[in-house]
Amino acid sequence: MSSLTVVDHPLLKRDLTILRSRETPHGAFRKTVSDAAAILAYEAMQEVDLKDKTIETPLESTTGYEIADEVIVVPIMRAGLGMVDGFVRFIPEARVGHLGMQRDEETYDPVDYYSNIPDTISEARVFVVDPMLATGGSASFAIEHLKQRGAERIHFACLVAAPEGIERLQSDHSDVPIVTATVDRELDDNAFIRPGLGDAGDRIFGTTG
Repeated sequence: MSSLTVVDHPLLKRDLTILRSRETPHGAFRKTVSDAAAILAYEAMQEVDLKDKTIETPLESTTGYEIADEVIVVPIMRAGLGMVDGFVRFIPEARVGHLGMQRDEETYDPVDYYSNIPDTISEARVFVVDPMLATGGSASFAIEHLKQRGAERIHFACLVAAPEGIERLQSDHSDVPIVTATVDRELDDNAFIRPGLGDAGDRIFGTTG
C-alpha cells in the first residue's frame, strides 16, 4: 500500500478555509491554490536526492548541496495547472509535462484528450498534481500513462482527497506516495467530494463548466 501523508500545517488549514468558502473570488482562489501547493511541495519533495557542491563563501571554501534529480511536474489538466507554480517555486529548473483528462459525466470514468511529456521522464522524479482526488480514476489513469512512458519514481499531490480516491490509488499504484492537505468525508452521488470546495477548475479559471 502506498504511503499517505496528510500535511498538518496552520497555513495550510487557513488556505483550505479560503478555498472551501463559496464567497472566495476566482482570483483569490487561484492564488491560494498556488500558495497551498507550495506547502504540499515542501512535504512531497523530501525524497528528492541531493549532491555535494563545493562553493566559496566570503571567508572560505565549504561544501553545499544542489538538487541531483531531474524533476518533472505533471498537472492533470485543467485544474492541476493551478498547482504548478507552487511546485516549481522551489525548483525553477523543473520541467513541466501536461496531461489533459476530463471525466465522463455519466460514467465518471476519465477520458484523455492531450499528452505532452518530457522525454527525460524515465530518469526523473515525477510529481503528478491535481487539486482533487475524488474517485481516483483520473489520477490512476494519469499515473499508468506515465509508467507506460517509462516513469519509475512518481509522487501524487492534491489539496483535497476522498477516502474512495485514496483507496483506488493505493490499490492501483501501491508504489506511489500520496500527499494531501486533507481527507474529506465522502463522495456524493455525483462523485463530488463532500464537503469539498466545488469544481476546482471552474473556480481557478473563473468559468462555469
